[in-house]
Amino acid sequence: MIKITVPATTANIGPGFDSLGIALNLYLTLNIYEATEQWLVEHDYQEDMPHDETNFIVKTALSLVPDLMPHRIRVSSDIPLARGLGSSSSALLAGLAMAKALAHLNIDNEELLDHATALEGHPDNVAPALFGSGVSAYYDGSRVYHAPLHLPRNINFVTFIPNYKLMTSNARKALPANLPFKTSTAASAISNTLIAALNVDDFNTARELIEKDLFHETARQHLVPELSTIRDIAHHLDIIGTYLSGAGPTIITIVPKKDTQQLIDALSAANLPGKILQLEPDFQGLSITTERRS
Repeated sequence: MIKITVPATTANIGPGFDSLGIALNLYLTLNIYEATEQWLVEHDYQEDMPHDETNFIVKTALSLVPDLMPHRIRVSSDIPLARGLGSSSSALLAGLAMAKALAHLNIDNEELLDHATALEGHPDNVAPALFGSGVSAYYDGSRVYHAPLHLPRNINFVTFIPNYKLMTSNARKALPANLPFKTSTAASAISNTLIAALNVDDFNTARELIEKDLFHETARQHLVPELSTIRDIAHHLDIIGTYLSGAGPTIITIVPKKDTQQLIDALSAANLPGKILQLEPDFQGLSITTERRS
């Protein structure tokens, strides 16, 4: 059996629109079993998700290796769908990794990243899911430029996952077609300084800048009203660093470990309609292992 594991991701991190991402410790797991005449995809998702070669993971694998031999596979995941935690990116990478493993392709992670980004359109989720930890990345349409994003080791990601879904396509529609030049330069300066602050362990500056996004959060806030509520709750506790994860609706606060339980208790007391999780960075990224049955 071949086992493929891909972590969830949180993207944007405030002002790092379509470029910053962090891998988190929720996972999609793909187990590959015996070869079959036709693809058989076992899963516990809703019934409208295909169980055959039309499944997204299989279609992605076939985009890399069109004549890939069918197998029985099992997909399980604790990454919620359409919540801004990289569920589609994890499935995409699982499909590419399956093609690599079954076809014994001699390709490295850089080539996997190029292919995944070309399919996804931007690298902010696929890069950290592939490499683990934090990644800053830019795609110029043909090549992905990326560098590791330094993360403090003493932080947790207090994560609120609303009960409702928000499709990325709908969240994209809320964005402005253009930004004024002065707004764009300010937004870029905020993002650049955030990265610099993280890379020198200046978390006090970084957490302030996480809340100063000018690219997307203002345009999307009406779609996720809990963002301002959670930010207010955190500020009341003198905790700064709340942002919209990806396109939303998940909301994350990056918290020093010592303040984690205090924030969780306050959010629980607010009785917001959703689930609260305490997450941590995943530092490994995508893994492929072969397990031999005895």
